[in-house]
Amino acid sequence: MTLDLAQIGAALARSGRPSSDFDLNPETVLPAGRKLRPAGVLAPITQQNGGLHLLLTKRSSALKHHPGQIAFPGGKQDAGDVNVTAAALREAREEIGLPTEQVDVLGTLPAHETVTGFMVTPVIGLVKGDFEISPEPGEVDEVFAVPLAHVLNADNYLIQSRRWRGQMRSYFVVPYGPYYIWGATARMLRAWTDQISR
Repeated sequence: MTLDLAQIGAALARSGRPSSDFDLNPETVLPAGRKLRPAGVLAPITQQNGGLHLLLTKRSSALKHHPGQIAFPGGKQDAGDVNVTAAALREAREEIGLPTEQVDVLGTLPAHETVTGFMVTPVIGLVKGDFEISPEPGEVDEVFAVPLAHVLNADNYLIQSRRWRGQMRSYFVVPYGPYYIWGATARMLRAWTDQISR
């Protein structure tokens, strides 16, 4: 499977379906009137070795929430952020040292609801030129690149389950080498995969 920027742009121009951490668990009853906090994550695409790659982070094992998990750079929208795209770009600058001016925003995917009460908008951005990756100490243990064609290929996804808060929960997994990409990150990538293949 090969991917190019034209395919990515065409997919982002199509309307997509929102996703959530509950998609594989339809029996989950969500409280009516729940308040979701806006957040943005950046999917930074780089061009290297003749192909497109995606930068992801491995969260610090010292963090209270989601330690050691694979994630997009990003976070909640702060008062100073104009919108969730600005939040995603700010967080990418803080977490991995990606200068905002080096990101060409290609578009966004439909928002994703997380079990932690966030409405997360994935922002797709093309990184222009090289930059010095600088993981934020105490928050990011590692920044790594995965071939975009790998995480946007439905054949590479598995569905696994584990017990969470007394109930069995199913979730997507898209392993890559030593990296176990799962949960919200894998679900957002799977939603992107579905949009690319439509």
